[in-house]
Amino acid sequence: MSNKFTMHVDVDAFIPATEDEKAYMVQMRPSSTFFKDGMKRLLKNRVATISLIIILLITLSSIFIPMFWPYSYDSMLGVRPGKPVDASFNNLAPMTYGRTELQRIEAGEQVFPHIFGTDSSGRDYFIRVVYGTRISLAVGFFASIIVLIIGMTVGSVAGYCGGKVDLIIMRVVDIIYSLPDMLMVILLASVLKMTLGPALEGTALEKIGSNIISLFIVFGVLYWVSMSRLIRGQILSLREQEYVLASRAAGAKGGWIIRKHLLPNCISVVIISTALQIPNAIFTESYLSFLGLGVNAPMPSLGSLASDALNGLSSYPFRMVIPAIVISLIVLSLNLFGDGLRDAFDPKLRT
Repeated sequence: MSNKFTMHVDVDAFIPATEDEKAYMVQMRPSSTFFKDGMKRLLKNRVATISLIIILLITLSSIFIPMFWPYSYDSMLGVRPGKPVDASFNNLAPMTYGRTELQRIEAGEQVFPHIFGTDSSGRDYFIRVVYGTRISLAVGFFASIIVLIIGMTVGSVAGYCGGKVDLIIMRVVDIIYSLPDMLMVILLASVLKMTLGPALEGTALEKIGSNIISLFIVFGVLYWVSMSRLIRGQILSLREQEYVLASRAAGAKGGWIIRKHLLPNCISVVIISTALQIPNAIFTESYLSFLGLGVNAPMPSLGSLASDALNGLSSYPFRMVIPAIVISLIVLSLNLFGDGLRDAFDPKLRT
């Protein structure tokens, strides 16, 4: 019988545990990261997942369909060199053909149908909607990146520096907030359209067009304030944490602390705000194009297509309905996906 009060070491207590004993004694959760946890919660949200699938399908369709579609967005089907204009291609109803196409079909040729018909200039309407979707998505994405960069930079500097720097930056933000958004957007777009046009002639940016450049400038001037306020609020609460104090005591500079410590801890706010900014940018581009301040003709966007459809609204209502449905579907899907991102990545909303 072993003596419990002996001073001798029990060698059996130092025998390495087997894998089964480790699994029984230590119930460890598999290692994960903030992004993986957020994605798991996001994929459990059916509405957000379906919205993401819709966004991906629309985006991929706008990229790949023009590669094999037989019609171009700017080609007028009734106009042929050296021949009179064939007006039968103008304002075709969906799934109908022009006069020369009907003759080719009677001759035994296969002619690709016009799924959404044609517009008043004889251009295939389906491919114009696809190109318009591509332009609207590209403008929304790049405008959101511009807003993210400016808002994150200004907000992080204001939140970390505090004092007079924060006071000056926040007064500028308040001034921009006090401006009427719609009026300023229209005024800036109108002025920049006239001033940028001559300046871009002969440059690489001429193909993009002065209107698109002016849209990006409008977003960079007006729409960064909400992002900067959110980032500033997060950094104001994070800069008092112990790890920030330790970094300062170790001699780290402010820029390094912001990049390495503060901004990574604001990543949930950044992701959510950027995702919700994209539909706002798409909607802004659409109504500016509707007013004639968007993309340059003949390049289409969803807003310009809806604006062009006003002339024949009573005779061809489908030309107004189709881009309106696409805009609504994109904006609704992005908003629902943004809500799902907020529920998945915001630590305060975790259950």
